[in-house]
Amino acid sequence: MEQEFWHQRWAENQIGFHRDTVHPMLIRHWPSLAPQSDETVLVPLCGKSIDLNWLAEKHQHVIGVELSEIAVRAFFSENLYTPQVYRAPSGHTHYCFDELELINGDFFTARLSPMPLIYDRAALVAMPPAMRAQYVSHIRTLLAPGGRLLLITLFYPQADDTPPFSIDASVVEEAFQGLDFRLLETHTEPDGERGEQAWLIKAAAS
Repeated sequence: MEQEFWHQRWAENQIGFHRDTVHPMLIRHWPSLAPQSDETVLVPLCGKSIDLNWLAEKHQHVIGVELSEIAVRAFFSENLYTPQVYRAPSGHTHYCFDELELINGDFFTARLSPMPLIYDRAALVAMPPAMRAQYVSHIRTLLAPGGRLLLITLFYPQADDTPPFSIDASVVEEAFQGLDFRLLETHTEPDGERGEQAWLIKAAAS
């Protein structure tokens, strides 16, 4: 989507995608990545998710990237954190507090090194089909050798072209072809037509 779309959603507080609790699939399946506390975690398009707090309790460095300054400031305000703030040469603004680092700006132009761990709950599903390949390509470059990605997707009968976008299994399988991927869980709502899936995706070791 155009950046202005997301700026407007946050400005108008149209954030139905935000959860007030830690995502249960994160809690259940993060151990499947065999994560180590000294491994950095990247969370693209993180919003003000409290999943960041949960990850920061288990890792020494958690990096979130978020386009909306409103979302970043809200995260620190609502958690009563006072971050150190600096502006990087890339033009992105970094907010740092203990284990947490939130980078405010365009995910595609943020200067990031390949990461051993990535958590995607709201990024792939936010990408319209026209941007999906670009996002997946970028994520693949950011997954370090031997790196692991926990990906959570949604599926439902989509009637419009606004996010979150329905992602079926074939989309994930095609996007991450060549990597080791495994479906960890499918949770289907009582109507049988909508639900969520959790995927473990691994890059080959160097």
